[in-house]
Amino acid sequence: MDGSRLFREVERDGERDAVAVEEPLEIRVDGEPLSVTMRTPGSDEELALGFLYGEGLIDGPREAGLSRDLAANGVEVAGPLLRDPGSRRFYTTSSCGVCGKGALEEVAVASEPLPPGPQVERALLADLPERLRQPGFERTGGLHATGLFSAEGELLLAREDVGRHNAMDKVVGAALQAGWLPLHDRALCVSGRLSFELVQKAAVAGCPILVGVGAPSSLAIELAADRNMTLAGFARRGSVNVYAGSERIV
Repeated sequence: MDGSRLFREVERDGERDAVAVEEPLEIRVDGEPLSVTMRTPGSDEELALGFLYGEGLIDGPREAGLSRDLAANGVEVAGPLLRDPGSRRFYTTSSCGVCGKGALEEVAVASEPLPPGPQVERALLADLPERLRQPGFERTGGLHATGLFSAEGELLLAREDVGRHNAMDKVVGAALQAGWLPLHDRALCVSGRLSFELVQKAAVAGCPILVGVGAPSSLAIELAADRNMTLAGFARRGSVNVYAGSERIV
């Protein structure tokens, strides 16, 4: 990702300071607007594809490119969608993901329960955040990151964004383009707390292990247990708490 798009310099107390970039992105399918999200520019095609996959609207790679008429703040994705979203259109913010969707049944996306395995050592789970490269965060302190790891703890790819859910979508979109889905033998690590939406996105991507630096919510734990996912939080300084799927921990 082009680091120059992740941040820009501003004046602070008479000095130059780097802040994370946040701009709107419109996602169109066959020319029709579907979603507007506030994101950090870069990997926008991956973001669009990961978002659509997580919402159950596509099940494989699609052609995607930047919209010329939106000054690089739009992505055009080739249709058709797997289902008609009907009146459902999405406005997302960098902080909360898809907001205002209402009841739980309106945000849940069907996904198969995850298969058993892989098995990993607790110490490896605790160490994943240390292996997650976050150059944008180091420069600005204002970006979240998601990393995709092998079961042996090798970082396969990472993305940063001002929004937690955007960073996850960018990773899922990149994995979709690479032909890696479902992620049955991989692990995902996020730099912040573990929300319901992040667990949902990981489950739809077929990832059996999700690790976070922060705390999980009650609904995140409930969904992880229901989908047979290993959910681990507070991964820091060699320690980690496992809230669901402890059978994968050795």
